Amino acid sequence: MNTRILIQKKQAYDVESQHQLANLQKNISIQHLKISYIYDLFDINENDLPKAIENVFSNPVTDKVLLEYQYKENTLAVEYLPGNYDQRADSAEQCLAILGIENVRVLSSVLYEFDGVSEEDIIKLKESLINPIESREKDLNVLEFPVSPEIKPVPIIHGFIQYNEDELSNLHQQFGFSFELDDLLFIQEHFKSIERNPTETELKMLDTYWSDHCRHTTFETEITNITIESQFQNIIQNTLDYYLKLREELNITKPIRLMDLATIMGKYFIKTGVMNNIEISEEVNACSIEITVDEDGKEEEWLLMFKNETHNHPTEVEPFGGASTCVGGAIRDPLSGRAFVYQAMRVTGSANPLEKIEDTLEGKLPQYKITTEAAKGYSSYGNQIGLATTHVREIYDEGYKAKRMEVGFVAGAVKKEWVRRESPVSGDKIILLGGKTGRDGIGGATGSSKVHDGQKLSDLSAEVQKGNAPVERKIQRLFKQEEVIRMIKKCNDFGAGGVSVAIGEISDGVSINLDVIPTKYSGLNGTELAISESQERMAVVVEDQDVEKFIKLAEKENLEAVEVAEVTDDNHVSVLWKGEKIVHLDRNFLDTNGVRKQTQLKVVDSKNIQNPFENKEFTKENFIALLEDLNHTSQKGLVEMFDCNVGRSTVLAPFGGKNQETPEDVSVQKIPTKGFTNTVSMASFGFNPKVSKWSCYHGGYYAVIDSVAKIVAAGGNYEEIRLTFQEYFERLRNEENRWGKPFASLLGTIEAQKMFNIAAIGGKDSMSGTYHDIDVPPTLISFAVAPNDVRYIISSTLQRENTYLYAFVPPMSEGYLLDEKVITNFYKFTYDILGQDIVAMKAVEFGGIAESLSKMAFGNKIGFEVKSSLPMMQYLPGALLFEIGTTIELGNELDQYLYPIGQTNTTQNIKINGVELTIEEALKVWTNTLEPVFPSKTNEKNSEFGIQNSEKLESKRVDSSEQSIMNSEQPKVVIPVFPGTNSEYDSQKAFEKEGASVKQVLIRNLNSIWIEESLNEWVTEIEKADIIFIPGGFSAADEPEGSGKFIATVLRNEKVKKAIHDFLDRDGLILGICNGFQALIKSGLLPTGRISDLKEDSPTLYYNDIGRHVTQFVRTKVVNDHSPWLKGMKDQTFWVPVSHGEGKFIVDETNLKQLIENKQIATQYVDLEEAAVMEMPYNPNGSTYAIEGITSPCGRIYGRMGHPERVEAGTFKNIPNLEVMNIFKNGVEYVKQKLVISSSKIID
Repeated sequence: MNTRILIQKKQAYDVESQHQLANLQKNISIQHLKISYIYDLFDINENDLPKAIENVFSNPVTDKVLLEYQYKENTLAVEYLPGNYDQRADSAEQCLAILGIENVRVLSSVLYEFDGVSEEDIIKLKESLINPIESREKDLNVLEFPVSPEIKPVPIIHGFIQYNEDELSNLHQQFGFSFELDDLLFIQEHFKSIERNPTETELKMLDTYWSDHCRHTTFETEITNITIESQFQNIIQNTLDYYLKLREELNITKPIRLMDLATIMGKYFIKTGVMNNIEISEEVNACSIEITVDEDGKEEEWLLMFKNETHNHPTEVEPFGGASTCVGGAIRDPLSGRAFVYQAMRVTGSANPLEKIEDTLEGKLPQYKITTEAAKGYSSYGNQIGLATTHVREIYDEGYKAKRMEVGFVAGAVKKEWVRRESPVSGDKIILLGGKTGRDGIGGATGSSKVHDGQKLSDLSAEVQKGNAPVERKIQRLFKQEEVIRMIKKCNDFGAGGVSVAIGEISDGVSINLDVIPTKYSGLNGTELAISESQERMAVVVEDQDVEKFIKLAEKENLEAVEVAEVTDDNHVSVLWKGEKIVHLDRNFLDTNGVRKQTQLKVVDSKNIQNPFENKEFTKENFIALLEDLNHTSQKGLVEMFDCNVGRSTVLAPFGGKNQETPEDVSVQKIPTKGFTNTVSMASFGFNPKVSKWSCYHGGYYAVIDSVAKIVAAGGNYEEIRLTFQEYFERLRNEENRWGKPFASLLGTIEAQKMFNIAAIGGKDSMSGTYHDIDVPPTLISFAVAPNDVRYIISSTLQRENTYLYAFVPPMSEGYLLDEKVITNFYKFTYDILGQDIVAMKAVEFGGIAESLSKMAFGNKIGFEVKSSLPMMQYLPGALLFEIGTTIELGNELDQYLYPIGQTNTTQNIKINGVELTIEEALKVWTNTLEPVFPSKTNEKNSEFGIQNSEKLESKRVDSSEQSIMNSEQPKVVIPVFPGTNSEYDSQKAFEKEGASVKQVLIRNLNSIWIEESLNEWVTEIEKADIIFIPGGFSAADEPEGSGKFIATVLRNEKVKKAIHDFLDRDGLILGICNGFQALIKSGLLPTGRISDLKEDSPTLYYNDIGRHVTQFVRTKVVNDHSPWLKGMKDQTFWVPVSHGEGKFIVDETNLKQLIENKQIATQYVDLEEAAVMEMPYNPNGSTYAIEGITSPCGRIYGRMGHPERVEAGTFKNIPNLEVMNIFKNGVEYVKQKLVISSSKIID
């Protein structure tokens, strides 16, 4: 049968309607909004429908289910465009399959109902709620599954080789090629030479292959003439002369190109031996350096890989999908190099998100929608895959109204000896691994290479990919295996251009069979299969003898893998579809990358741009205005959307101090070793549009210096830094002044690289930032990366009262360049004295010393007084601020640049040269500006309360000596890994550290056979286990419409249910954290202790009050310790990281009373005075009674939201008094004690 069900939230749980209404009311006169969720089910058995509704589509606690519904007059239903990936529907189908309800197809949509709105308002509502690039208005009168279009043969462009130029021009316009007409003429000449006409697929493949996005055609353009007409002519010319000298030394004979400027310092330092740790190979998807890593006291050689990626065009037109696939694509670059990706930063550029919706440019989305949806997209993908995103920054400039900037940076690492780098040979096979192929992303590479000219968004609908993070997580898991990695000769990720580029690049000769490619749906033609940019796919080269083994290992990780191509020796890329050869392109022709372009350039001064180095008088009014400024105000509400603590590797939380208000300037993560390590990777960025708009040369120069200064200020050695650049400029056209901008920026970076003796070894360019007469600001971001030891890492948070404050300020020349000798010697000195009473350190921000010191003070609310003649509100690039325990004198020429400026004190005030305000006052101003866009707190205020009568309760469990059935010497832990789980490795480490044996069981669900096999395996492991641990993550992407449903569905499987009940009857322990806690609640295991059906009044976990994901540290207090997991912790308080979107524990008064009486409330959220409270930030989700975790009546099942498994020695160094809440040790010790008792009984 085909049917429609409608799910409505009960009034008390209708958070989304409330938040969406508040957003819409900013620009539209609307008084009431009700959101409902529609599921259209096709081919479902009528007898299965009640079970599907109860277990998959609804929660009796929060939802009302309607099978028939009378729609109101003012309604709007929104559904995805056909062919777009619908994660909610996909997850629903996965849950149904677990229930044994197979071959049901699901379509999801959202219903909006309004009261009291005008026709004009309805139009505005549709514009706000429908992005035509991804969705459309749904016809509620239709209940049918979209029919796949008829597949037509790939056409040959008959007569192409005879076309005259006018006919070619018409063809160029008809196809909307991103390459130019002279490229098409060049293509025509080639096909004339081989005496045939091209296929449509060949032309579209060439358009993709030669796009600026894929082949950097702008950066490869020949520069034939250079003119400099600038007030900085001498310094720019000096750097240009140095560059030309390097070309001679390196014997570079190719023409001058922007690409040459971007890469020449790396080539030079590699040749001269200055940089001797760069991995050189054919695979260039990511920067790769060799580092030494300590693991459990043993040193090993690893590869540290890093990559920056932009998705500016996709994010501009479809913010959520564009941003999510930005990070997804960035991850796959080091991943294709076999590195496990564990670290991320996000740097974005936006116009003012506070502008009114009526100020939106025609053909554009509102800035508010772009920036908020992009944040959701990037964070959603990164959070699901389990990527710690520990530095997030949005830069505001009106130029980004031309096109948003969306940049992702990631780092990954792998043992060097595991990695095999070999050139493919004829007969090698190419395996397509990962997600299925659809129409999403077709034209993405070429679209990103075009200027965004205001065409209808609906015309761009195919260009934006849809991400599926759980699939990419599976690839991460597969590539974590040594056996798998050692089989891979070469690997390429599927990004821009899809099959045509990913496989086309792998070898000079390849033969590709499109017929075996797994597809999301039927109806794809050969061209679509060849150029689709569907995400989460890899091309892997293995020897013929390894194909079967590799595919079987992939299947064990719940992944599809098929052999799709073979390496040949005929020097052609051939593509076969339905028995026809639709592509046969000569490699030599393909590698020409089209017609080589030529240009001239001129470097000129900017006009009417304020000098960014001017000092501003420090007054209270000016200082408050600075703190309120978009580019200086707090971005905490944005940053907290990103999981920063997953991976058990984060060294500096994004905000430091007991108040978590000091923003750190770097991302620092431990290398993802199996054992314990002190080795970390550090990453930072540098860029300021105000400098770049004033002088592109100085913009590039100071981007490098700022990125280096941040690494130094966090305890890094600048000599170990390697760089990668992100260039994002206006459309250069054929205008010499425009070409002069990226040229000058790159010259500036050369000067800075020369100064530090470090170089960029990679980068990414995007040259399409123009919309009509608006250009993005000249953007060159420098990303700096360095290995280090965690013991050297230092926070920027002021730590103590009555310490000394110093500022290092390097001298600046009249040409606004820094003294090379002074800055490099001082940075060396700083690294040498780390650990010698340096308490905190920070690179001075663009707002100057006053802004930087204040931010250092916010985290612990430590006051200070500064008396200094130094400028307080001036940009001082390269400058550092120090908190030091004692006074210091260097005793050398550097002394004159190290200024004692003040001291910390006990006042909790900021006092600078006599101007004073309280830290609380400054904080209030600093945290307010972006609240309407990225809220950091909820409005509710609640009085303090705590659990009364919380005296210790004796355990109700039966004495283990009577019940013990354990017969192993080492406690055994089984961890089920579901699609979307992302904390299994952190959890395994936590248990193994305490002496447990850990077994992961992957729940595979791509077909019914795999489901049955994996459930049987889990049942077998439960029978052998002492502890079941359900870790955090986003099982089935927390869909359909709610977290933990997939796991709860698995738990209700009859075999699994029986095994778990038998396990509990044998005195086994169960722990569920975050997603695991959600599953325990939704399966009934908590609070009842048995898997059971939920009732309308059952406790539940629901969306956070703030309506978004929250990542931070909380203080939790143990209020009952009768559980083995909490033994000996009564009344103790611990800092614990949280990261969740649905963590609000809701319970009615009757059930709350019962939980209290049974002493099942285990842990509460408390403030700094250890009082249980409801307010953020202490209670991050609004949980009833401040409940963070509960136990079953017997105490052996414990569920909680906080993640103690993510903390180990050396992590979160900027959170004071951090102690591991070692519930894992307690669980293991409990089992060990029972093993001793059991053993004694056997002896007796």
